[in-house]
Amino acid sequence: MVQQRLEHLSPLASRGQNELVAELLGPSDVRELTDRLSVRPTKQLGQNFVIDPNTVRRIVRTAQVGPSDVVVEVGPGLGSLTLGLLPEVAEVVAIEIDPVLAEQLPKTVSVKAPEFAGRLSVVQSDAMRVETLPGPAPTALVANLPYNVAVPVLLHLLARFPSIQKTLVMVQAEVAERLAEGPGSKVYGVPSVKARWYADVRRAGSIGREVVWAAPNVDSGLVALTRRDPPQTLATREEVFRLVDAAFAQRRKTLRAALAGWAGSAPAAEKALRDAGIDPSSRGEQLTVEQFAALAAYRPHGAQNPEQP
Repeated sequence: MVQQRLEHLSPLASRGQNELVAELLGPSDVRELTDRLSVRPTKQLGQNFVIDPNTVRRIVRTAQVGPSDVVVEVGPGLGSLTLGLLPEVAEVVAIEIDPVLAEQLPKTVSVKAPEFAGRLSVVQSDAMRVETLPGPAPTALVANLPYNVAVPVLLHLLARFPSIQKTLVMVQAEVAERLAEGPGSKVYGVPSVKARWYADVRRAGSIGREVVWAAPNVDSGLVALTRRDPPQTLATREEVFRLVDAAFAQRRKTLRAALAGWAGSAPAAEKALRDAGIDPSSRGEQLTVEQFAALAAYRPHGAQNPEQP
């Protein structure tokens, strides 16, 4: 039944005599597929479907991926972005948690972009549980991330796959702002700092809610990340991240007070801060990732990990 319905979708298009492109999904294609598969974007899975081909083209163009890239895509859904990526890159590895959508994606690609079907691999899994991927090491992450787990998924994949050098993700507008803002901003926080452990981060554009079918119906934003070496420190990443969590758990307090649990006492926190060259009256939102990395190395020996709220 599904395959019969898909045969009515537009086939591969040609941009020029020797340049093939995939025919992207439009609003009617999205309605056709969702009706046939009996699927709707759910808040539980954070699903959202891009229904505008021009928006897909813009995302692919902004991602700056090329013929040598192996791209990880999380939450491909119906395949809107997948179809836009396949003609441009060496391979797309799509991670989809929904078994219905994971099964359907190769079928859609085989009809809409048969010349590029061999470039697609589908992993039916929760992205947070993915530890390995098929094929060559990924070089890029380009995804319309599930809204409800965007930051954890982003951080997990950056940590697990250091070969990912460039990233472009579409997330809720407020999440995009938190990721991209720097020290001193009221929205600068845990996601901002942890993302900067792995990469330089910047806003790469806005996406209006009218081109996305989502639950909830909100505006979205594009965030670009370019991999760089982590800050130099004697502390491990896990130790730095525990410090970041502690600093922002009580963000209205000075770091002397907020880090009392982390250091064992307020005086011990003050000493660690001074040893790291940081004013104890500062707040977490004022520190760069480099300062957090430096401070983590001055944690007193024997201090217990603070309980997370």
